[in-house]
Amino acid sequence: MATLLLIVTAVLTALIAGLFYAYSCSVVLGLGKLSDGEYLKAMQNINREILNPVFFMSFMGTAVLLPVSAFVFRGQQPAFIFLLLATLAYLIGVFGVTVAGNVPMNDMLDKFDISGATTGAIKQMRESFENRWNLLNNVRTVFSVISIALVVCACIWNKEV
Repeated sequence: MATLLLIVTAVLTALIAGLFYAYSCSVVLGLGKLSDGEYLKAMQNINREILNPVFFMSFMGTAVLLPVSAFVFRGQQPAFIFLLLATLAYLIGVFGVTVAGNVPMNDMLDKFDISGATTGAIKQMRESFENRWNLLNNVRTVFSVISIALVVCACIWNKEV
């Protein structure tokens, strides 16, 4: 049962790492080529659509399963250490950055009325949003990749596998 928990934790962690990696190396690059208004509309739509059960299952599931896995593997070295480090990396660098950084920015953008805004206001909104959001997403990408690498290490060095 513990091994199954570890495998599910690894899959969810990998899904989140893949999501943020795909954003960092392709989605934001494509969005960056759009005009200011198109960019803001696209980000508003993406931010609204990502709030769905599939995303929440993987994003929140990882936040729950990493510490549960670390708890289940306590006393089993080195798997426990890898899982504890993966948990810290995820909760601080992915979950924490998302909740404290990206979500407030997404909420601010969601309230912005593009159709009623001037060209200057649209340009200013993009300038205040895009680079900071992309930086925070890159931070999430790095920490989610670190998390999955550590979970993979736990899988490799799990004595029950």
